[in-house]
Order: sequence, then C-alpha cells, then structure tokens
Amino acid sequence: MVNNRNLSVFIILFLLFGISFLRAEFINAQQTPVDPVTKTASPTPTPPISEEDGIINVDTEAVNVLFTAQDKSRRLLLGLKQTDVRILENGQPQEISSFTRQIDLPLSLAIVIDTSISQERTLPEEKAAAISFVESVVRPAKDEVSVISFTGESTLEQGMTNNTTRIRHAINRVRFVPPSGYIGGGISAGTPPISGDNQAVVGSTAIWDAIWITSAEVLGLAPEKTRRAIILLSDGFNTYGSKKLDDAVQAALKAEAVIYSIGVGDEFYGGVDRGVLNKISERTGGRAYFPKDEGELREAFKQIQDELRSQYLLAYEPANQTLDGSYRKIEIQIVNPELQKQKVKLTHRQGYFSKTAAKK
Repeated sequence: MVNNRNLSVFIILFLLFGISFLRAEFINAQQTPVDPVTKTASPTPTPPISEEDGIINVDTEAVNVLFTAQDKSRRLLLGLKQTDVRILENGQPQEISSFTRQIDLPLSLAIVIDTSISQERTLPEEKAAAISFVESVVRPAKDEVSVISFTGESTLEQGMTNNTTRIRHAINRVRFVPPSGYIGGGISAGTPPISGDNQAVVGSTAIWDAIWITSAEVLGLAPEKTRRAIILLSDGFNTYGSKKLDDAVQAALKAEAVIYSIGVGDEFYGGVDRGVLNKISERTGGRAYFPKDEGELREAFKQIQDELRSQYLLAYEPANQTLDGSYRKIEIQIVNPELQKQKVKLTHRQGYFSKTAAKK
C-alpha cells in the first residue's frame, strides 16, 4: 500500500511539473518577436505637405477642356495637332500638358425633355428621335444615359444606366400632363388656381432649374473620366423657377457638362427662343439646333452624335494656382497660319470655376 501511495504521489508531481514546463514554453513563444523578414509591414503614411515644409499645399490637377473644330462649311476637322492651337486663361497663355483626340472616352449623357404646354404637339417626334439617338450612340459596356422630364418641376425618369431597354422605356414614359381645366390648343376652362404651393408650377416651364439639378445631382455624380453632356429639348422660354440662366451655366461648368440644345416649340406659343438656347449652349461648349421638321430633328441628333465622337481633349495646369473659387475665362486659338486662312471655328466651354482652398 505504501509503495502504491508513493507511486501515486510521484505520478502527480510528474504531471504538475510537466504542465508547468509546457505553460512556460507557451508564454515564451507568445513573447518571442516575429522575424522581421517574414512580417508584412504596414506602409509608412506619407506626411502631409504643409507650409512648414516650405511648400504651399495647392491642388495642381490639370484643367481639362473638350473642344471641336469645324471648317467654314461646318465639317468636323479630325487632324488637328497640339502645335496648331494655344490656350489662354484670363488672357494669359498656358502651357499645354496633354492633347489627344477623344473618340473612345465613355459618355455620360442626360436627356432633358420639356413637357410643358408648348410641347404638346411636338413631344411624340422628340421622343422618337431621342430613342433613335440612344440606340445609335450608347455602347452598353461604356456609356450611360439618364432621362429627366420637366415642367415647373423636374422628374428623374431614369437614373444613369447603360441598359438601352430601360432608357427607351423611360423616354416612352415621358408624357405631356395638362394643367387642371386644360381643354387643348392652349385653352383652359374656368379660373386658374391662385393658391397652394404646387399650383404655380402647373403649365409652367422651369428650364434653368432642370439644368441646374441635372448638372449638380445627376452628371455631377458621374465617373470622372467621362464626357458629360446634357441634351436639352425645349423651346427655351423659362417661365418659372428659382434659378437663373447664369445659375444653370455655372452648375453645368462645375459638372464639366456640355449642353446641346434642340429648340423645338409650337408657333402657337411663340415658337423658340433662339437667343437663350444659343447662349447656354455656347457658354458650356455645345451647340444649339433649330429643326423645322422631324427630318431635321433627327439630323440634329445625328450631328450631336458625330460631334461627341470627334472631340479633342486639351489639358493644362493653370499658372494661377490660387484656390479662390473664381471664374476663369478660357479661350483656345488657332495658331497655324494655314488653318487661320480656312477660318476654322473652335467650340469649347468659355470658362471654369477654380477650386476653393480647404478650410483648416
């Protein structure tokens, strides 16, 4: 019995010693540093540049300017070289850092359709031409389109998508919605409503509101490396809204969006305001078209399609690096004497707004 008792004590002591030894080894293993060769080190963050380093922290991103070139017969010129042009900002020559033809850059387009009373008779033709344009232009793997309709208020019929079926359905959904008491042909029965927040928008046209919201909330969110354009179908008569033409232009410039205007209207309502549509298109680098029939309407869309595929992209870093949010006027000039003789016309946005310095 004694021998058995001594054996039991020996076994217990042996087990306790073994456990203590293993525990000590485990702790040592946890405390042993990892071999620096096999450990993946976290990259050391680059310290921010500040004025203390002797360098002012400024944004030197290039200003990108899309433009088209046409001869005196309005034919697109496709063979320009960087040495054929120069660019000025606020009258001062700038150094061009990049010059390329843009034939394959993805497109981000917004088709903005006026559905006010003046479009009642022309809307079906506009929709048919717009659908044909989308089916011809959009490359499902690259391009995207949104559809916005507007009267006194704007409606997003379709957000950005490359699905041509959805785009077509969205355009088909666009309808002329007559105001209360509207009989047709511009005639309304009864006394027009004079109260209520939404009554004033009935039958009105808020073009600048529509362009502003499309630029800021649709195209402004598009991917950076895309050509952004608004195709506006309207008569150009703005009768309502909180935004002015200058507000619409500013929003489009900030979104780097070109505006192509297609002036379509009913003579019963005064036809088309050519001056306004020309102005907003020219200031953003686009063009205005004034088709007289369905054939010319389709031709206008075709010319827009050709122009979108025949643009040049010029980039430069402004000599003026002040981040003050100011408007900078842009002018691209032909310097090639032979092209000057041909009276080549360049179309581009007329300026941009510089960025604002980040608040500290």
